[in-house]
Amino acid sequence: MSMDTTQAEMRRSFEQYFRQNRLPHLWCPGCGNGTALKCIAEAIEGMEGFSQDNTVIVSGIGCSSRGSGYMDFDTVHTAHGRAIPFATGIKLARPELNVIVITGDGDCTAIGGNHFLHGCRRNVDLTVILFNNNIYGMTGGQSSPTTPPGKMTATAPYGTIDRPLDACRIAEAAGATYVARSTAFHVKHLTQMIAGGLKNHGFALIEAMVQCPTAYGRKNKMGSPAAMLTWMKDSSVMKAAWDKLPPEKRTPEKFPIGLLYECAGEEYGMANAEIQRRAGGL
Repeated sequence: MSMDTTQAEMRRSFEQYFRQNRLPHLWCPGCGNGTALKCIAEAIEGMEGFSQDNTVIVSGIGCSSRGSGYMDFDTVHTAHGRAIPFATGIKLARPELNVIVITGDGDCTAIGGNHFLHGCRRNVDLTVILFNNNIYGMTGGQSSPTTPPGKMTATAPYGTIDRPLDACRIAEAAGATYVARSTAFHVKHLTQMIAGGLKNHGFALIEAMVQCPTAYGRKNKMGSPAAMLTWMKDSSVMKAAWDKLPPEKRTPEKFPIGLLYECAGEEYGMANAEIQRRAGGL
């Protein structure tokens, strides 16, 4: 075997984490979900103590949530918006497992918004990766809670007037102990942000900005998938640089990426175990 062949195989070692018989995937050409899913696999591969036998992937409903079906772990494809409570139940029943949630902007912040808030509030030891494509891609291109103002969707053909939710700021305010954001353009950076969430002992949210060229980009004349990735590159600002920007430079067209917030906090499963211990001593 040649050196080039060996190096190529090493670079693709993450493929062991995918169900090869389920590929090719059903996402549209140019969709950013595949990139984000690869970043999850590479983050898991680099984590000590993570294996296919002790890691569970949970997802809800939507384009992003089809991702769990492609990953070769114990996986649960749950009801719309309910991935976090399903994952919470798994973590409480089997605290030794690593539990990862794959969700979307609609699944997590609309129908699943209340579960999202309380998962953060309880600080359950989950790593939640939110694929944010700013639209309901699977069900017809409706506006989602994260659709920017003025953008056209199937339910806002003349431009949405709703103010968008910032999932990262909500997670921080609600009690998450690790909050990060990256994009499908920043592949290595996104992998690092996910790895940081996997190491965190508590509720971790990683927002992955991903392009949807079919339902979002086409309607808003954003060009090719490559052009949408270029927009991500030009619009994102690393957290250290963002913090130095004066307020007038922090325009809606720009957004920070990186580790946005991190703190220590009592993890819900540990607190629950202590309650069970007390109850057993009564």
